[in-house]
Amino acid sequence: MVPLQTKFNRLILAKYTKEFKYNWKLAAPVMLGMLGHTFVSFIDNIMVGQLGTAELAAVSLGNSFMFIAMSIGIGFSTAITPLIAEADASKNFTEAKSIYKNGLFLCTALGIFLFLMIFCSKSLMYTMNQPEEVVELAIPYLNLVSFSLIPLVIFQAIKQFSDGLSMTKYPMYATLLANIVNIVLNYILIFGKFGMPALGIVGAAVGTLASRFVMVWYLLFLLKKREHSNSIISNIPFFRVDKEMIKKITNLGSLSAMQMFFEVGIFTAAIWLSGLLGKNPQAANQIALNLSSMTFMVATGFGVAAMIRVGNQKGLNAFKELRRIGFSIFLIGLLFAILFALVFLVFRDVFPKIYVNLDDAANYQDNIEVIGIAAKLLLAAAIFQLTDSLQVMVLGALRGLQDVKIPTLITFISYWVVGFPICYYLGTEEMYGSFGIWLGLLAGLTTAALLLFARFNSLTLKLIQSKHGTT
Repeated sequence: MVPLQTKFNRLILAKYTKEFKYNWKLAAPVMLGMLGHTFVSFIDNIMVGQLGTAELAAVSLGNSFMFIAMSIGIGFSTAITPLIAEADASKNFTEAKSIYKNGLFLCTALGIFLFLMIFCSKSLMYTMNQPEEVVELAIPYLNLVSFSLIPLVIFQAIKQFSDGLSMTKYPMYATLLANIVNIVLNYILIFGKFGMPALGIVGAAVGTLASRFVMVWYLLFLLKKREHSNSIISNIPFFRVDKEMIKKITNLGSLSAMQMFFEVGIFTAAIWLSGLLGKNPQAANQIALNLSSMTFMVATGFGVAAMIRVGNQKGLNAFKELRRIGFSIFLIGLLFAILFALVFLVFRDVFPKIYVNLDDAANYQDNIEVIGIAAKLLLAAAIFQLTDSLQVMVLGALRGLQDVKIPTLITFISYWVVGFPICYYLGTEEMYGSFGIWLGLLAGLTTAALLLFARFNSLTLKLIQSKHGTT
């Protein structure tokens, strides 16, 4: 009986594991591309960290404003992927061309708006009870890096189109090239090499800005070389919009943007709450956030794969396959999450040392304090690897189904009704400080993962039942 049961279990598991190869093929380029975005921040943080903890905290504070705007821009652009995936699966060329043209128009306009919003709101830093020396350093950094929102959101529109066609490797190539540009410019401009002036963190902003323009140019160049994608993106009347398509993309994109805004917003709040504790807790928070964001990008890659594959199956009305494929992506993503959790636990005392200069005698005590705080935060980060990965993968699958209203409500409740109050209450000096803030993040992410999974499970069962009359 036991061997038969074991064989049965293996057959059940094989239904999902047989999809791993194709899931990985789709997700891996997205991961590398997303990691490329994070690697830009990683390089900035390491290089800026050599200048001092105040400079590292300033980049953290400036980027907290950027994270809010980026969450809106990137979240909005994700509406393009499931629409393109569905149109591509059903061979609707006219629909795909309309989605691309109108999506690009909306994202360009949104990028300009987000830049103006951040540029005009930077003075709010003076009213946030942040360390004064940190604010003074952050303002000129934000002036430049906020302008990079325009090419970034344009890139995201084109990237989401490319992902929807299952051409996930081209955005990866563009991002890798941008990383090379960013690293070279950072080295030259932050430290003043090859006769250039040492610009400090402003040099990091210049590198980020230039690299994002390079991303846009190179991705378009690659897509124009492929006949299928070139036929869609060429000869489009940019300013001649389709009102119905604009409305469709906006309805999906606005809610997707809110979902990402609610999640990124609580991490941004964590940066600000850390700033109330001082520059060292804020710098430590930036280290832990940067490290955990890199593992998050792996889960995001699987989330995009889920969005593409679920969108394809929706276009084919194959709901049983849709559910099976969704579960297969969740499974492989959780296996990676377990691995990352173990890495964080084992190396939590080692990773923070990469970000600071322990040979800097003037800042030695500050750096030691930052390392100690960051190591504790990585304990919380290790625990929420599972729930953070699950929530972003399930959210991707739900976007593939074009189900956005209920998930938006779920993300709001999870992060701002459950997570933020815990961050605020436990994150004071009298309670647990920075670690208390991250316990709040853990609570929000866990709530989101459980509720979103329940939504996907219920919705797919209903779709199968409505088509076949049985689950």
